Amino acid sequence: MLSLPCLFHAMTGLYCPGCGGTRAFRYLLQGDWLESFRYHPLMPYIALVASLEMMTFLVAKTSGRNCFYLGHEKFFLYVAVGIVAVNFLVKNYLLIWCGVDLLALP
Repeated sequence: MLSLPCLFHAMTGLYCPGCGGTRAFRYLLQGDWLESFRYHPLMPYIALVASLEMMTFLVAKTSGRNCFYLGHEKFFLYVAVGIVAVNFLVKNYLLIWCGVDLLALP
């Protein structure tokens, strides 16, 4: 499969905040949640939150009771930003200081 290289990684040697996202998405589509999480934890998080939001929204609309709808979009967005930041820091820390390349192809 054709994959474009990350320009940020090519220029700096560091991982960008989105590095691993495409592979994580591919593993998620294959049903491999652990590999998806390994490459980028944001992908399984988005899948889980989107599924929960859709289910609770549909239950709220069909039952006519809004108490079932989560509706915490701002909170979920802040958690997603936190996941991206922690992922960026941890992967680059492991790469620079420990010599562990989490995104190396097997």
